[in-house]
Amino acid sequence: MSRRIEIELTSKRDDGTWTWRAAGAREPKGVVVDSLVPSGTAVHAVVRAEVESDLDGTRVLSIALPKQKAEKSNTLQLLPNEKPFEAVTKQLSKKDRDNKRGRRNKKSPGAGKPSRPRFETPPEVPMRPKPKRLKAGRSHVDEVLAALPEAQRTIAEKVLQGGIPAVRAAVEEQNKQAVADGKEKIPTEGLTMMAEQLLPKLRVAEWRDRAEAADKIISDIDLRDLRFVVVASDDPVIARDESTRQLATQLKLALTDRQKTELDNWLQDIRTAVEVGRVVRALKLSSQPPKAGVPFPPDLALQLAAATSASLTTDAPSERWITVLEAAAFSPIRAQVIPPRPADVVTADLTKTVTRLGVLMPQIAALYGIEVDPKAPAPRPLRVQRDPKATKTGKPFKKDASAKVSSAKEKKSTEMTSQEVTSPESDNEPETPDVESSKKDDDAPTDTVSS
Repeated sequence: MSRRIEIELTSKRDDGTWTWRAAGAREPKGVVVDSLVPSGTAVHAVVRAEVESDLDGTRVLSIALPKQKAEKSNTLQLLPNEKPFEAVTKQLSKKDRDNKRGRRNKKSPGAGKPSRPRFETPPEVPMRPKPKRLKAGRSHVDEVLAALPEAQRTIAEKVLQGGIPAVRAAVEEQNKQAVADGKEKIPTEGLTMMAEQLLPKLRVAEWRDRAEAADKIISDIDLRDLRFVVVASDDPVIARDESTRQLATQLKLALTDRQKTELDNWLQDIRTAVEVGRVVRALKLSSQPPKAGVPFPPDLALQLAAATSASLTTDAPSERWITVLEAAAFSPIRAQVIPPRPADVVTADLTKTVTRLGVLMPQIAALYGIEVDPKAPAPRPLRVQRDPKATKTGKPFKKDASAKVSSAKEKKSTEMTSQEVTSPESDNEPETPDVESSKKDDDAPTDTVSS
């Protein structure tokens, strides 16, 4: 089968034949008769040839000159002009917004209504790094277990899991199985006595693991974990051991320093949040003191209460009222939050929130004309939970405000919130319930507020 390639005529022999080779290559090559070469073709010319290859080599069947590029025609000639050059300028006229997209130049039905207030997002405040939770090792516990006989090691594991009650429960379960199988029961007194003998060593080893792990991250550890370790050091079993006294003293001094540092940082964060306008964040921080029973400074209480009352304006949307009231209800300054007037637009959700928080903030309930039962239990803070169906999207959802709580929780909440801050001059502030912080910025505008 023939094919077309470009060949170069390398030379012309005396007998009238031409030698050739593939253009730009050494192979293939051969000889072509003069009758196939177009007239006027010179040596080293590149032409298009139709060749055929077989066992004897490549033969040239025909040769044609390459196509010449056509000269450009119909071109415009630029002639010089002696006139000075003047730039072309344009000015766009303003379009009528009413006529845009075919709208009629008529007054819309809602043109006379007042526009919704614009909520400006306050500037960001740098967040402090999250404290590290305690992750204790098992080096000392493993040493105690390795020194025990194999028969006592199983009992020691049960003691570590749940103490003496766990050992008794395991023996009772094993005796029930033995009776069902027709075997003899295991004596409970002997195993319980063995567990009581192992308990002091295991307690000391377990505490040392926790204390050494806390000492490694003493500057970043969560105060709750550090307090747990320090309080456990007062256990007589641990305090009698000489190996724990020095470490316990060191942790107590570190706890005192950390509490002072965390208290200063807590007050500074609240002041910074109030100064930049992050009222919701300041309210949530005020309900989470680093130490229970810490009195709230009177000057800061007045400043935070004034900022909270100022944020509850009459033209603010109901979503903003709900967010601020949920944060203020569990703050030590909740009694000092007195807005001048209620919101212009009162939705069903806002009424529901005011009714639920009326026990903690009766002045807000009176502002909206809602009667509150003084014997009603105090509500619990709303917790941010994650919807199992929304795990793919990662969007949390808030628990319904009308969700029922157990009577025990209501009683505990009533005891924790029975005392309120009535004036900033009070020396003692009540302990407020812990409010679970959310990653969502509640000071930012909500979805229904135009930004």
